[in-house]
Formats: sequence, structure tokens, C-alpha cells
Amino acid sequence: MVLIASSCQQNPSGSGELIGVADRNRMSMPTPFGMVYVPGGYFTMGSGGEDVTYAMTYSPKQVSISAFYMDNTEITNNEYRQFVAWVTDSIMRRMLGETLPQFLIETDDPDAMPNINYRTAIKKSVEVDEALETLYLPNEERFYHKKELDVRKLNYEYQWFDYMQAAQKSWDNLEARTDGVNIASFINRPQSLKSRAGYVRKEIVNVYPDTLCWFIDFSYSYNDPYVRSYFSSPMYDHYPVVGVNWHQAQAFCQWRTITYNSVLASRGLSTEVFRLPTEAEWEFAARGGLDMNPYPWGGPYASNINGCFLGNFKPQRGRYSMDGGNRPVIVGHYAPNDYGLYDMMGNVSEWCEDAYSDSYDVLHDLDPVFKYRADESDHVTKKRKVIRGGSFKDFAEITKVYYRTYEYQDTCKSYVGFRCVMSYLGRARSDTKVSESNVY
Repeated sequence: MVLIASSCQQNPSGSGELIGVADRNRMSMPTPFGMVYVPGGYFTMGSGGEDVTYAMTYSPKQVSISAFYMDNTEITNNEYRQFVAWVTDSIMRRMLGETLPQFLIETDDPDAMPNINYRTAIKKSVEVDEALETLYLPNEERFYHKKELDVRKLNYEYQWFDYMQAAQKSWDNLEARTDGVNIASFINRPQSLKSRAGYVRKEIVNVYPDTLCWFIDFSYSYNDPYVRSYFSSPMYDHYPVVGVNWHQAQAFCQWRTITYNSVLASRGLSTEVFRLPTEAEWEFAARGGLDMNPYPWGGPYASNINGCFLGNFKPQRGRYSMDGGNRPVIVGHYAPNDYGLYDMMGNVSEWCEDAYSDSYDVLHDLDPVFKYRADESDHVTKKRKVIRGGSFKDFAEITKVYYRTYEYQDTCKSYVGFRCVMSYLGRARSDTKVSESNVY
């Protein structure tokens, strides 16, 4: 049997002309709150000064970067606390739904799991307290019998699609079926994947920052106030979040994507995903359109003509407070670069998407990135992830835009935070004033 579609349905104009699919809403990408537009361009990655550590881990390389949005500051404690609060609320509602049906939304499908009801307010009652009892610390672990959440149970579960593995599997299947590579072999490439189920990855991540990292990172140093209060106190709301590992940063990006897109979907819009910046994107953004310079403001010094320091790092020999802060300072404290980005030098180092390798010479010159998501069973060297920007504990040479180093993806540090980016869809905007020498 042959199914013949109506020409009126396929071509509502009735002209028989090729007009594309009807009712495609045109849209411009809205700039997410707290982000700035970074135009596409090219620059010399790894340039700007000498290799003071003689690590030989970078060399000048000309690369091109597509346009993207980037957080104008590092993610703050209060912004990350919104994520922790959302996870806590979801876990509570799931637990309450096991005994109190008003916290669930039943579906028509008998085999489907009911959805969490976020509209019903959680009010204190005997039934609610009993249902949530296991979410709090047991009596023997309480300090002065104070009832507190057991943060070890604040786990966030999410999914991501492994495009790289799917592409590799597709290619392997084609090579197994053909003698060499030819044009015809590409025709059935998408169909070579029998099922997508094997490429949907699930992650479960504890979202609460490691507040004890202040003790671990600094031996014989008094950091008790930061252990107790840095993440929890309102006094540090607008300071960069630290004690967050690479996996937690990834989970935050995924949660932010779902939260943001749920609002856009209600308006009939869609957008890209939030993610960590690639190493190349981070360096390109940090330079602010000033190629071949060592600092976000140009260079060659970390202070201005009046002797005022332009970022939060370790001046001279242990004189941390000379630049305005002994440890992290409030975000946006210093002047931004020409893209409107704050704290791209010092304050806290920032996670990047890339796995760390000793050289990026092998990477492509168009939007380069080295992606590898290490498993628990992988060797420790495969768990290294790039961090950029330097921190309050580093001297000026370590905070230069081209300097690169790493931390392990499952470790939390008191001097490492992150910020998010979002790819810009379509042609680069023309309303941003930048240097014409490195922008297309």
C-alpha cells in the first residue's frame, strides 16, 4: 500500500513552490540574566609572555572561536545555593509523595511514575515531620541536639547524551560493513545506531560543597570561620562558590539548563544548553579582544599607574591583603575587561570543560576542545581537568590569561570555582564594539 499525502497539507500556499516548513517561529536568542555576549573571532592561544614554570604545556597556536554568552562573574554562593535549595525541595517532595498524595501529580499512564507537585506548599505538621525524618541527621550525629539536614543525602540525578560515543559506534558499524570508506557508506550512517538507549548516561551527584576543603588546602592556617560560614552565611552571598568539584559544576549547568528552558518553552521558545567553557573559549574571553597580552586589561603589569592592583592574587611575598582581600573577595570587585567580564584574573580559578593534556597542539584550530569524561576505574591522570585564571593564593604570573594547569575532576578546592557559558546560535551579532583586528 502506498500512502499519498495531500498536496494541500504539504504546501499550504498551493503554488507548488519550495517554501520550507510553515509556522516556523523566528527568534533571536535572549541574553540570559547575568551573562554577556562574547563575539566570535580568532586569537593566538598561549601567547602573552614567557613560561615561568618551564612546564612546556602550551605554545602559541592560532585558533578561531564561535560566539557565545558567558557569565559576567563567577557563580556565587547564593546562586549555587539556589541549586542546593531546589534539590533539597525536590527530595522533600518526593519523600512526602510516598505517604502524602497531594505532593504528587498522577498521570494517565498506569506504568509511568507520577510527577512531583511543586505547587503544594510544604507546611510544618506531624505528618510532614515524620515523612522527612530520615532526611535529617540522626540524633547521635547532632551538635547540641540541633536538627539539621544531612547534606550527604542531597543527591541530584540527571541525564546527558553521549554524542561522541554514538558517533564512534556509528563509524565502527560502517567500517565493519564496508570495504573502505566511500560516499555510499555515509547514507545509512544514522540508521547504523540500532538504539539510542546505550548512549543516554545517568549521573548522580551530591550537590553540597565541601566546606572542609579550607582545612585540607591550607595546613597550619586558621580557616575555621570559612569552614563554618563561607557557604552558609549571608555575609558571603556574593562571593564565588568554592569547594565544588568538576562533576558538581556539570550538574549545576544541567540543572540551570532545565530551569531556564522550562520558562522559554512556555513562551514557545528554545535555546542552547548552559555548560562549562572550553579552555580556548575561556582564554579568548579573558583577553577581552586584546590579543597577545598577558592580562585581561592588557599588560604588562598587575597594577595600574597609581600602583593599585587590578585583581585578587598574592602580591609580593605573602602580602595577600595588599590587593584588597586575604581570600576570595566579592565578585565584580575589580574593573571588567572589554567584554564586560569580571575576575578573569585571580580571585578563584575556574573549571573548564577540557580534560588536561600536556599540549593542545594536536587540537583542531576551530573551536578546539579535548573532551573526556573519566570513569571511577580510569587512571588518575585521566581525571585531570583544566582550570584557568589563577586565584587569591597565586602570584601574578600564575594568573595570566595564557597560564594553564589542572585539578582532578573529583576533588574540591577552596580556590576553584566556575562560571557558565552558552553557545550563540546563528551568525555573530554586530552590535558589540570590539577590536576589528580579531573579529569576523
